[in-house]
Amino acid sequence: MKVAIVDADGIAQYLPAALARLGAETVHVRSDSPDVYLSDTGAADVEYRGDLAATAAALRELGVEFVVAGVESGVLLADQLSAALGTPGNGMSLPAARRDKYEMVRAVRAAGLASAASFAAPHAEQVVEWVERHGRWPVVLKPLTSAGTDNVRICHSVDEVREGHAAVMASTTRYGERNETVLVQEYLDGDEFFVNTVSRDGVHAVVEVWRYHKRTIDGGRWMYDYEQPVPLTDPHVTDLVGYTLAVLDALEIRNGAAHTEVMLTAAGPVLVESGARMGGSHKPDVVSRCIGTNQVECLAAAIARPRDVVEGRLPSYRPRSALRYVTLISPGEGVMPGPAEFDPVRELASFLDLVFTTPPGRPVTRTVDLATSVGYVYLESGDPEQVETDYKRLRELEFDGLYLGEQDR
Repeated sequence: MKVAIVDADGIAQYLPAALARLGAETVHVRSDSPDVYLSDTGAADVEYRGDLAATAAALRELGVEFVVAGVESGVLLADQLSAALGTPGNGMSLPAARRDKYEMVRAVRAAGLASAASFAAPHAEQVVEWVERHGRWPVVLKPLTSAGTDNVRICHSVDEVREGHAAVMASTTRYGERNETVLVQEYLDGDEFFVNTVSRDGVHAVVEVWRYHKRTIDGGRWMYDYEQPVPLTDPHVTDLVGYTLAVLDALEIRNGAAHTEVMLTAAGPVLVESGARMGGSHKPDVVSRCIGTNQVECLAAAIARPRDVVEGRLPSYRPRSALRYVTLISPGEGVMPGPAEFDPVRELASFLDLVFTTPPGRPVTRTVDLATSVGYVYLESGDPEQVETDYKRLRELEFDGLYLGEQDR
């Protein structure tokens, strides 16, 4: 079996090896996104240059039987290629709803599911008019098609709405797309979770449920602080999962992976957004060690062994200890230190693993979103209090100058 991965970046870099372990070969498809890095795995490489028919013909010639998105930039192209090839894919009645967050809300609402009050417009005064009619503060501004916390802003006044609108319109998304309109939504108050799933032929399997902990930083932006898995026995999981699977059906996510963020409000679950691809940057081996499974391996099985999903044979996750994924946050400018300067982090009692996204010696800017974070740390212990203590110590190290170069000390 040959599988085409569109933009095998981020967490998708682990998918070719997982597929190979199940006997499947990989073909890389490069979209036209300028912000995607594909490591060299020796797989066949097809570059999309704006000609869908030519790209589909190249994949057909290679014998591709399944197309999957690696990261957000590959979602629409993977759907289009699947449709052109006639391979298992997602529904195509409204494919834009899997990327355009306003269309996403409309599709979920049309399915009778709870959704956030939303409006999208290219002009600031249109957004201000909607906000004034909405009559509740704060509100959330964000681009329509980006990912992570890219340009997500919490606004508490009309002036902040105008400033936030201008900032979004003046920028591009993480994938090089120009922002031509801005989405404004009601502020959802509650606890935020994400549910990672895999699907085959419209049958969904829950891989894991995690709870986000975010915080606001300067400029009214949200920043991921840390996240941790939620046991299946948690009383909220049933409602979260039931709502999430209904969202997948509303968005016609039938084959592949999904990463769905849900706010558990006082009135029940409400969608934040859903991505028709794997979630985040978690290391599959670390996640499996701590909860018994991971989305990469489950997606590979959904592709190469579809009966495992259809017949419910994928492993269930079960947190075996207190695990915390902590985003590294630089409080100011500096220089990325060498490995030895992170020894105090490695010496934390619950330290499990450390991943850098910025090489040593490179400039470090103040962290304002995931793109400006320098990496992440896993903390794990049988004692949740130990994890909390070490998390606080990690934040102290950051504020005490962890990211300052020698010339700045």
